[in-house]
Amino acid sequence: MNDTPGWASPGSAPSGAKEPDSPGTPEPADQGGANPPEQPSKWSKEQPPPAQWSAPGAQTPPQAPPPAAPGPGWGGRPPGGQNGGYGGWSGAGRGGPGGPAGWGGNWGHQPAAARPGVIPLRPLGVGEILDGAVSTMRSYWRTVLGISLTVAVVTQVAVILLQGFVLDDNADTSALNDPSATVGELTRAMGSTLLSSGLVLLVTLLGTIVATALLTSVTSRAVIGKPVTTGEAWRDARPQLAKLFGLTLLLPLIAVAIMAVGALPGLLAVAAGSHDGGIALAVLGAFAAGFVALWLMIRFSLASPALMLEKQGILKSMRRSAKLVRGSWWRVFGIQLLATIIANIVASIIVIPFAVLAAALSGDGFAGFLDSSGGDLGWTFLIVSGIGSVIGSMITFPITAGVTVLLYIDRRIRREALDLDLARAAGLQDYGTETTGTTPGS
Repeated sequence: MNDTPGWASPGSAPSGAKEPDSPGTPEPADQGGANPPEQPSKWSKEQPPPAQWSAPGAQTPPQAPPPAAPGPGWGGRPPGGQNGGYGGWSGAGRGGPGGPAGWGGNWGHQPAAARPGVIPLRPLGVGEILDGAVSTMRSYWRTVLGISLTVAVVTQVAVILLQGFVLDDNADTSALNDPSATVGELTRAMGSTLLSSGLVLLVTLLGTIVATALLTSVTSRAVIGKPVTTGEAWRDARPQLAKLFGLTLLLPLIAVAIMAVGALPGLLAVAAGSHDGGIALAVLGAFAAGFVALWLMIRFSLASPALMLEKQGILKSMRRSAKLVRGSWWRVFGIQLLATIIANIVASIIVIPFAVLAAALSGDGFAGFLDSSGGDLGWTFLIVSGIGSVIGSMITFPITAGVTVLLYIDRRIRREALDLDLARAAGLQDYGTETTGTTPGS
């Protein structure tokens, strides 16, 4: 973004930036919270003997109770101040305390951080990432719901017309439930089913790509408290749409190829005549390959926001995502899984009643809805169920896109101090520049 330094090109930390173990940019522990790096060991050496815990001030004067006018980092800073008060989260190495003084005696409360938009400018917790996605939808509901509604309506109309005029007339899947069907009939039925599913999936995928691109722009601006119109989001996202489409197609192809390679030895064994053993080997190989594919998909799960916000190419965005996810795979996986479950549950609460209503209003009723051998679903069913799908997509699009973008921002704050660039883009000119006292053991 033009008004957001460090986004179009990573700025303070480009793709070739030093790893978090280089001086000045330490990364806090992702898995176990936000413990300050390296300093706890030095801090522990200065503590008094166990018998003198009742009066630590006599043994370690620097750790006495806060004076009457504590310096920055004790939690009493104004929101736009320097962020060293939360210790090793993101302030270490940038002039802030970054040590135990930032945590003081209040273990259950994180010090205040600047919050120009929907998230505080510091490493985010799981709840803050989910809340940020919902806050974006609530604060900029006209733009977010306008984009989601437009994309969902266009996509669903295309799917309904495709199913009503093309697929239902050509789909003959009754052979799949006929034990006496010939091999040719089964092949034609399976081909028709795959064609129908593939075309619907392709149309849905195109809509998802457009919605993700536009909502990525909206969420990135919402982080710094700057609204964006639908037209501005479209102008910002349009140059990257083709690359985003290629990335979205490439990732599933990689997963399918990995699983095919895993199942290949078993398939070769079946072809060689070892039927039972070959099938078991193919299933086991595909199962093992599935874990490899899942691991790679999470490694590349932040490639989409990297491609859109940093204006990267497909392969560079994949490498960028792998670098950001490194060392935090389980955390990224857990947050993505949780967001997907929440979005699908909310969508199901809306879609299922519409599907039941559509079945009740259609000519065949529930019996026709439950009879999978029938190819013609009827216009009433398609339209009513399509309305439910549109409403469900209006909710799932912002949640899934918002969580992915905020995860990307969280990883860059932790590894590259992106909060400094975000603060400058938000107009907090003095953010992170004040000098403060030294930290014990620093």
